[in-house]
Amino acid sequence: MPKKLLALGALCLSLSACSTLQSPFSGSAAPSAQSVAPYREQIELAGRLNVVYQKNDKPESATVNFTWQQSPARIDVGLFSPVGSTLATIAVTPQQAVLEQSGKAPRSAPDVDSLSAQMLGWALPVSGLRDWLQGYATGEDGKRFVASPQHDSVTTKDGWRLRYVSWQDGAADAVPQPRRIDAERNTSAQADAVSLRIVLDPITPASAP
Repeated sequence: MPKKLLALGALCLSLSACSTLQSPFSGSAAPSAQSVAPYREQIELAGRLNVVYQKNDKPESATVNFTWQQSPARIDVGLFSPVGSTLATIAVTPQQAVLEQSGKAPRSAPDVDSLSAQMLGWALPVSGLRDWLQGYATGEDGKRFVASPQHDSVTTKDGWRLRYVSWQDGAADAVPQPRRIDAERNTSAQADAVSLRIVLDPITPASAP
C-alpha cells in the first residue's frame, strides 16, 4: 500500500508540474496578451462619435453616427445625425480631400484635417483614424504603436493622446478588435483643443479579412 500511495503522489506532482508549465497565452488569458488583428488596407466600419470642442471660446459638443469605407487608394466617410440625416461626406484620395455638406458647395483641400475643422467647426483627424480605428498609431517617438488590452494608450506623433477603453465582444480566443477609443488633443491654442469618443459597431463578416 505505501508503494501505491507513493506512486499516486508522484503522478499528482507530475500533473501539477505540467499545469504550471502551461503557456500563459492559453485559454482565457489569450485575449489580454494578444495585439490587435493585422492591419487591413480595405475595411468597412461604422459607429458613433462624440466630439467636444471650442467655439467662440466656449465648449461645444456634438454626437454623430459615421460610416468608414477604406481601400488602399481612397477613404469615404459619412457623418449622420442621430435621426439619420446626412450631415457631411468626406472623400479622401492621395491628391485631395473633398468635403460636402447639404446646401453648400463642395470644398477641397490637400489637408483633410484642416478642411474638416474649417467646414465642421471641429477637426476630424481622418488621416489618424485610418490607423486608430484598427488599433494602430505612430507614437511620438516615431515608432509603430500596436494596441492590445494590456497596452492600450499612446501619445501620437501629432499630439493626440489615445486610449483604447474597451474591446469588441467575441470568443475567448478571438483576436482583440477595438470597441471604444478616446482621443484628446491639447495645444497651446485653446481653440484647437478637441476630444473624441469613438464607439465602433461590431465588424460584420463582409468587412472581415
